[in-house]
Amino acid sequence: MLTWLIVVPFAGGLAAWLTARRPWLARALALAACGLQLALALVSWSEASSSAASGPPLLEQRAPWIPAFGISYHLAMDGLGLLLVLLSGLLGMVAVASSWREVTARVGAFHFCLLAVVTGVTGVFLSRDLLLFYFFWELMLVPMYFLIGLWGHEGRVRASIKFFLFTFLGSLLMLAAILGLAFLHYRAAGTLTFDAARLMGTPLSPAAGTWIMLGLFLGFAVKLPAVPLHTWLADAHTEAPTGGSILLAGLLLKTGAYGMLRFGIPLLPAPSVAFAGVACLLGVIGVIYGALLAFAQTDFKRMVAYSSISHMGFVLLGLYVGDGLALQGAVIQMIAHGVSTGALFLLAGSISQRCQTRDLARLGGLWQAAPRLGGFTMFFALAALGLPGMANFVGEFLVLLGSYRPAPGLAIAGAVGFILSTVYALRLVQESVHGPNRDQWRVPDLSARELVTLGLLAAIVIGLGLWPQPVFTAARASLAPAERVLADSPPTAARRER
Repeated sequence: MLTWLIVVPFAGGLAAWLTARRPWLARALALAACGLQLALALVSWSEASSSAASGPPLLEQRAPWIPAFGISYHLAMDGLGLLLVLLSGLLGMVAVASSWREVTARVGAFHFCLLAVVTGVTGVFLSRDLLLFYFFWELMLVPMYFLIGLWGHEGRVRASIKFFLFTFLGSLLMLAAILGLAFLHYRAAGTLTFDAARLMGTPLSPAAGTWIMLGLFLGFAVKLPAVPLHTWLADAHTEAPTGGSILLAGLLLKTGAYGMLRFGIPLLPAPSVAFAGVACLLGVIGVIYGALLAFAQTDFKRMVAYSSISHMGFVLLGLYVGDGLALQGAVIQMIAHGVSTGALFLLAGSISQRCQTRDLARLGGLWQAAPRLGGFTMFFALAALGLPGMANFVGEFLVLLGSYRPAPGLAIAGAVGFILSTVYALRLVQESVHGPNRDQWRVPDLSARELVTLGLLAAIVIGLGLWPQPVFTAARASLAPAERVLADSPPTAARRER
């Protein structure tokens, strides 16, 4: 099952590339591959509700790969991995659907790159061998570079190079940290291995542990992205095609948070505890700074891109503050942000296709011309600002609630960012779809394909907002290692002293 979850999207992308002379068939094959991956993951959902809370992975596969160097083909899926694989299949389908009419050149190659990204992301969420994890981590980078550079907008070359340099340099730091940890384990235990479970508890000096932790953290923080390593994000989002923006915001950013939660914190407990206060501060800075930058934008996609920095700041705060509620909120926020921001990028692409502009100063009055387009834009903008009853509210509220007990100052500062999100989201709605129709827009409303796609995403946002318990149940055991490690973090220790 685990191998099929990785092979299916890659095979679908390859089939789409080979049938490029029939664009409709290439699109259909890509859509079917993502749908099949989603269906395979859904097979495990009922088992997750009963087994994920008990601790062991739902599925596991292990085989030797390069035994001379201690590298194994080790895949495993627990509740958290299941949730993120489900998100990968869903957003893969959305990305294909969003590109149905937008991409007309090299259609087969485009869908191959799109599904290669989904393949890499899925491998990241399932790998338990650190070099296998790094292989899939790098696999995400190359096809995304081509998606931006070949099918992007006017500034695509500069944006793709900037994306490649930032993420590749971050990956090199992460690789150096992985190799350092493995070699130090070999020195202590006499066996060379990259299996994460066997690397747990490796004896490290304080200096070595700190440097390895920083290497992993920086590699993950670039992809998150955390301030000040965020500067590649807005250009990449703005210039990428709609499908690329959906995968970039909905999936690639989540790999950074997943890496911290799965490997960074459990593998290096003492350095992570010492660094937790700095990580929480960076998260709060990202929340406020991202919201301020979003408010200052005049481009629809650029505003949504900067809002991602703010939303992922909540995730970083929730991961390191050392509270169980905040960790649960971070997981919900990862999923909610993937769905709601993916929908906003889909809407941005639809508006850009119809109006040939994303300038908010020119988009006023779209509600009169396309009421369904305007209605969904307002719905997902309200979801992004954290309206109660929607999934983003659950995630951000739990992060703030969990943070308030150990670190009231950080929680109050995060609440300021929560308020600022209301300002930029309402400005987005006001300037894009409300107001007078100065340019006399006469554009077609949402098609049936777009209505089905956006309706499905809206149903997920409301469903998770009203009933998030299945997510908590599935992810509970996956969060326990990080929660145990950070129980002694500076914010939590300060709470106990009080």
